[in-house]
Formats: sequence, structure tokens, C-alpha cells
Amino acid sequence: MGATASNTAHENFDAVIIGAGFSGLYTLHRLRDDLGLKVRAFDAAEDVGGTWYWNRYPGARCDIESYWYSYSFDEDLQREWTWKEQFSDQPEILRYLNHVADRFDLRRDIQCNTRVNAAIFDEDIRRWKIETSDGKCVEAQFLISGLGNLSLPQEPNFPGLSDFTGEVYSTSRWPHEPVDFTDKRVAIVGTGASAIQAIPLIAEQAARLTVFQRTANYATPLQNRPIDPEESAAIKAKYPELRRYSRETYAGIPYELEFEIRPSVFADSEEDREQVFEERYAGGSFRLPYGSYLDVLTDLEANKFVSEFVRRKIRERVNDPKVADILTPTSHPYGAKRVPCETNYYETFNRDNVELIDAKKTPIIEATANGLRTQDREFEVDAIIMAIGFDAMSGPLMNIDVRGRGGQTIQDKWRAGPQTYLGFASHGFPNLFIITGPQSPSVWYNMPSAIEDHVDFATDLIAYMREHGLETCDPELDAERKWVVHTKEEADKTIVPAAESYYMGTNIPGKPRCCMVYVGGAPKYRGICADVVAQGYAGFAFKEEGTTDANSKRHTGVDAHQSASR
Repeated sequence: MGATASNTAHENFDAVIIGAGFSGLYTLHRLRDDLGLKVRAFDAAEDVGGTWYWNRYPGARCDIESYWYSYSFDEDLQREWTWKEQFSDQPEILRYLNHVADRFDLRRDIQCNTRVNAAIFDEDIRRWKIETSDGKCVEAQFLISGLGNLSLPQEPNFPGLSDFTGEVYSTSRWPHEPVDFTDKRVAIVGTGASAIQAIPLIAEQAARLTVFQRTANYATPLQNRPIDPEESAAIKAKYPELRRYSRETYAGIPYELEFEIRPSVFADSEEDREQVFEERYAGGSFRLPYGSYLDVLTDLEANKFVSEFVRRKIRERVNDPKVADILTPTSHPYGAKRVPCETNYYETFNRDNVELIDAKKTPIIEATANGLRTQDREFEVDAIIMAIGFDAMSGPLMNIDVRGRGGQTIQDKWRAGPQTYLGFASHGFPNLFIITGPQSPSVWYNMPSAIEDHVDFATDLIAYMREHGLETCDPELDAERKWVVHTKEEADKTIVPAAESYYMGTNIPGKPRCCMVYVGGAPKYRGICADVVAQGYAGFAFKEEGTTDANSKRHTGVDAHQSASR
């Protein structure tokens, strides 16, 4: 932060929020409307929506049922909004978030087209000084990160893209205007969740589509359909009960209401096991990994059954055995990486105008003026689409100049991997609260539910501080260390470390390998947080207004191992 900015008068807020997506909107509502605080939210986009503002690529939609992938905090909001499809597309979700912003009059405290460049904790006044892209600086007692986990796109790692004379697109920063690929030769790099949604639709338009796959994925059907009025009315009639039940489930999706989740693949006969897999596969979304057997995500031997089942399904759907072999994953267990949901993805590779390139065997060396060159040949194309994912979880916050006590940067603090308490706060950065931060359930949970849990935790914590005259809140170092260990222990009970993925940070060259998400399940995590609150926010150190470091109010960290079990 520049000397000029730091020496000028700043506008003062009780809290500043970074981001105006699902997290930022709800945080603003809670802090402003429930606690009466003076709040400002900043977002780099032209309007609200967060991830759903930026990700406008063809086929973009949620992969959790719309009536779960939404806010639950307001009963009237739930009843008045009617979802059109089982899995809503990007335009409908963005309309929903705009409706929320208008319904709760949130826009008057949101400043769009404004990026937060830096945030520095001033130890003398115990407030955050936040510098924004418009050259201004504001101050706040609390800094809330609503940046999200998948908001910082990964940069291409091959040279020459600026030399390409055609069009270049990114699934994570898609144009607002429709893109027409009719009669064009198109290349798409990457076959992750976004690409798997986009490829079938682009293939229907393009004269030729060349898909560069680096890692094969276990994609399973989404099974989208319209929601009829009777079904919608039935859900709304019992929404409170359904929401309560969903929060008691491992991933925040109440599949237990549809069928029994079996304890172990080894307890069933081959015939029964096949029937369970078939039903869950046909049911769509995440029913196969989260709604079949408890041990498919915890036991590598048990996982072999479901992995082979999905491989067999891929081979059945792809006509050319050689293409099927490339599309069939063998390098990791099913569910250890993000499980993509698809519609006609594998059938797309049966089209005459689609070519699949194994970019592991023949990597892209460079972009040229006319297209992409591998070690074997040059592919001349009119457009290149980058679908190479994100610097996830820790990346968005580390992309900002955030400095805590003693000038320590978040980049230095997290150099060996995220260091957090509850995935919510980091020692040395007082009053910085990270909504669905690394080492919280976040993407391993239904995201809107995970967001509401964290925002409610933050709001209640701030209310507690105001009630007790507390000025700052900082995790105890011992509590933080225990949480990092506990997060790893929970991950090691699962198959997640058996894959290279953004869950483990390994999709980014040079990023430390560690589990970025809490995989102990939502009920266990919620139980731990409830214990923390019940013990007077155990694990956090507080300073009362006007006190010194030697005279601060402190609490002892809660042992996560003694908290609620899954």
C-alpha cells in the first residue's frame, strides 16, 4: 500500500467484504441487516454473481439440484422463487442472484468494477486498510473474504498464445455476447468439469472440434430435466424439514431420502452391487459417489469396484475402442478428483467432426499463428478455448497483497500450504474471516449450504465480540496447528490423496501438495464448530478494546479429535 494512500483520510466501515457472489451477498445481508453494521462489498465484475457472473461458457450449469443449490436463510425467498430445471443453467442462477441482490436491497452497499488490490492490518489502530483498483483506500474493523474457491483461472503453461491470429476464449472468463462457432475449426484444451459441459454443445456448432485431453475423467450423467409445478410445490411445502435434513448429510445433499446408502461394497453380492451402481448412475448428479456405498470414498479396494463400473460405462458409450481407451481414466480412483457430471459427453466423441488428442502422450509445445503445435503435428484452427481450471482454494486470497501482524503476507504464511483454523481464519491475520476457505468443507459440501454455515459463524462471532467489547479476534497458533493436522488425518482416511488434483493443490506447478478441503463430512465439521462456540469460541484469542497484547482475553484451542464424529 502506497505511502500517499496510507496518509490520507479513509472512509471507515465496520466490515469490508471481497466479492459479491453467493458468499458476499449473504454476508452483506447478515452483517448489515441483522447486526446493523456499516458494510461495503467490492467486486471486480460489472455486476453481482461471483462465479456465475464469469462462467458463461456453453452448457454451464450447477450439478447439484437447484432446490438444494440455493439459499435457505429466508423462507419467503424459498417459496417465491421457482426453479425451472432440475439443474439450473448459468443464466437462471445469475437471475436468481440478481433477484436476491434486489430483494434485500444489497446493491447500494456493493461497489462493482473494483478489485481489492491490497489489505494491510494496521496494528496501531487494529483495523484493516484496504486499497482498491480505483486508487482509494478504506478502513474496516473486519475483512471478510468471499472470493470463493474457483475464481482465479490457471494460466496456460505453453508459449506463443499471443502469436495466434484467431480467437482465444477461456471457460472461466467467457464473453457476455453469444459466441458462434458455426463453420469454424475449434480447439479446446482441457477436459475438466467446465470443458465436459461445453464440449457437446460446441461440437454441434463447429465444423471441426479438436479436444486436447491431459487427464481422463470419470464423468457420469447429470440427468437434467424440467421441474414440473407439482414437484416444485411439494418441495416448497416441506422446505424447512428438507433443509434441516440435508445439513445432517455428509455432502449436504439428502440422497438418503431416496434410497439406503449401503455400508460396504463387500457386504453385497456382485449382482446387488451392480444394481446399486446402475441405479445411482442412472439417477444422476453425485448419487454414485455419495449415495451408493460408504466405503467407495474411503477404501481403495472398495473403490476399485465403482471405478471399474464407470470405466465400463465409458467403453459402452464410445464407439471407437482406441478413443474409448484415451477417455478411460486409469491414473486415479473414481471420486478422488472432482467428479464431473455430463450430458452426452462421451457420445460427442462418436461424431465425425470431433477429434481427441492425448495431450499426455503428445503434449502441446506451443501456440502458433495458425493454431497449436504438438511434438507430432500442427493443428490449424480458427479458435482456441482454454479450459484448464483454477488455482483453487488458496489461490484467490493469495492473489491479493494481504498483510497481517508484523507485515507478514498471506503468501509467506501459506507458502508450505494453507495454515488455518477451521478453514475460516489464519493466525497472525486478526479479524480476517475466510468464507469456505481452504481446509473447510467448501467444495466437498453443497456450496450454498457451506457458505451459509460459514457466514452464520462469522456473523455470530462478530456479534459475540461486540457484546463483550472485544476488538480483535485471532486464532491461537496451537489451535491452528491442530486443525491442519486434523484436516490431513481426515484426508488420509479417504482416497483423495491418491490423485493429483486441485483438492491436493497439484494442478498448479510448484504448489505444495496437501489436502485443501476438509473431507470429514459436513455433520462432523458442523459439530466441531458448535463445540468451538459452546466453549466461548475456543481456539480464538481476543483483545478487548483499549487493551495491550499483555492484557488480552484468550481462549484455549478445542481438540478437533474430541469433537463430533461423522
